[in-house]
Amino acid sequence: MKPVYPLLALARLRMGIDGKGVTTLVAGAGCPLQCQWCINKRLLREGMPTLVSPEQLLDRVRIDDLYFRATGGGITFGGGEPLLHADFLYEFCSSAPSGWTICVETSLHVPQRNVQIVADIADEFIVDCKDMNPQIYRKYTGGNEKLMESNLKFLLQTVGAGHIHVRVPHIPGYNTEADQANSAKRLKSIGFQDPELFTYTVRD
Repeated sequence: MKPVYPLLALARLRMGIDGKGVTTLVAGAGCPLQCQWCINKRLLREGMPTLVSPEQLLDRVRIDDLYFRATGGGITFGGGEPLLHADFLYEFCSSAPSGWTICVETSLHVPQRNVQIVADIADEFIVDCKDMNPQIYRKYTGGNEKLMESNLKFLLQTVGAGHIHVRVPHIPGYNTEADQANSAKRLKSIGFQDPELFTYTVRD
């Protein structure tokens, strides 16, 4: 039985937001974290997913094939947590045109098996680390920072830092700019020399 993807939304013709060139964001349902200020909370809570096969999704996004090839763009899987659906991503990427770039936005808060499956076929990973301090991470996400860091190190060893874009937010009410700087320092010690630092715009 082929895997299916719980599709919430497609956002076409995005530029410079989530990957190189022109991209289509494929937003899926499901997330292992409970981030206090999730930017997709309403969509994840109220959205009605449509289960699609790899072939069905490919048919929906193929309309922008020329844009992808001309700009070096392609498909960005987000959500939610796309690595919860690693087998689907593998099947989709195996049949996607070779000229497309496949990007995965992830928290890496998943079993390492899932990361390993997708590491072999994705071109780029965007990892939102939240915070490298275990207490802050757990308070903000309800998750385990050690799982994220373990997967981050595994991914670094597997695909190399050049294929991983690490993001470190300042989250008002949960961490400080000093905490953010400490997280960046920790990431640099692991092997990521240029983590992106930014501030969350807190919204309901």
